[in-house]
Amino acid sequence: MVLVPQQYLGFMERSSSVIQPVQQKHPGKPKEVDEKKEDGKLQVEQETTDEVLADQKVMAGEAQDRRNIWEPSVYYALGKESFYFAGHGISIRESLDTYGALIWPGAIALCQFLENNQQQVSLMDKAVLEIGAGTGLLSIVASLLGAWVTATDLPDILSNLTFNLLRNTKGRCRYTPQVTSLCWGQDLERDFPYLSFHYDYVLAADVVYHHDCLEELLKTMRHFCRPGSRTTLLWANKIRFQSDLRFTESFKSSFNATLLTELPQHEVRIYKATAK
Repeated sequence: MVLVPQQYLGFMERSSSVIQPVQQKHPGKPKEVDEKKEDGKLQVEQETTDEVLADQKVMAGEAQDRRNIWEPSVYYALGKESFYFAGHGISIRESLDTYGALIWPGAIALCQFLENNQQQVSLMDKAVLEIGAGTGLLSIVASLLGAWVTATDLPDILSNLTFNLLRNTKGRCRYTPQVTSLCWGQDLERDFPYLSFHYDYVLAADVVYHHDCLEELLKTMRHFCRPGSRTTLLWANKIRFQSDLRFTESFKSSFNATLLTELPQHEVRIYKATAK
């Protein structure tokens, strides 16, 4: 039995519950027909529940794999990982408290892509927003590549995110990266009014997995990448679940999307997208 962070346990309980729809029976319809329809709906709902539970086991297994390589601190249940990007050593502190404080393969893949393709995607002196920044690795690399970066995530992620950004960018970067809270789909016009906040690039890495906020995520992507904005979205993700593929189809319907690269050995895809 794998151990799952406490905050994610609550998410698993919420996402695994199935709402039973009220069945409206039609006059004159035989009872056995209604029973067959009911059985069919229950079967579909059971299959959905099974899919959710299977997906959660995959994510929990990945988290457990991360946890197994950590050396616990005396004061914190933390792991540390070291990277080398853009000519600098980077030390990342991970946390056991939430999945948002772990490093996932999409972030590493996008960091490698940005470092190796600076002529194709130049971040020098560009305004860059990262959504779902997590540990901050991608925002750190973007800062080291010359970007003015705003890293965003949920409020409970920001402490560790800020720690990692300051630790790895102070005295190294043209611009001091900023950290702010962003809840996908919520108060976007209030906190990030379109006329006041323009970004050349929006970065997103491993923000798609089996959670309840995929519609809000797509809404957030649309908010920052509007028609005429000339904002480019770079999204990297490990494809794990059927829900990931469904989101990808919605993503392609919403944006002019191009598959920049695919890493079959890691099941990671990197997309470049602009508003339609």
